[in-house]
Amino acid sequence: MVVPPKIDGVLETCLYVDDMAKTHAFFVRVFGFEAMIVEDRIVALDVGPRQVLILFARGGTVAPVPVAGSFIPPHDADGPQHFAFAIGADAYEEWKQHLSAQGVAIESEVIWPQGGRSLYFRDPDGHLGELATPGIWSNYR
Repeated sequence: MVVPPKIDGVLETCLYVDDMAKTHAFFVRVFGFEAMIVEDRIVALDVGPRQVLILFARGGTVAPVPVAGSFIPPHDADGPQHFAFAIGADAYEEWKQHLSAQGVAIESEVIWPQGGRSLYFRDPDGHLGELATPGIWSNYR
């Protein structure tokens, strides 16, 4: 078996949104993320060291996007997507209270058989968000 070069992790997670201003404001208000890029087609949010949440205007990247003499290939998505943010086990109840105080409904809570807990909620575009404590995956302890 050929061993591939090492991957350093997931750098970007993308969501495709219908109302950029509303969704951008939601992630700033609820999570305190700072924007690194703000344009009509894209908002890039700093969610932590080497981690970026990119909001794309739905339908805004169905054609190649010119960049520095090259291009980004087309991409897009329809329907609700899923994303998860890692939180400390000791922050679970605080996040639960914070979401409630921000008017964000908790859709579900899961206590995973292998350990860890998850809070599920929706963003303004109906995407399923998750706040997950260590223990939900064997590599997340």
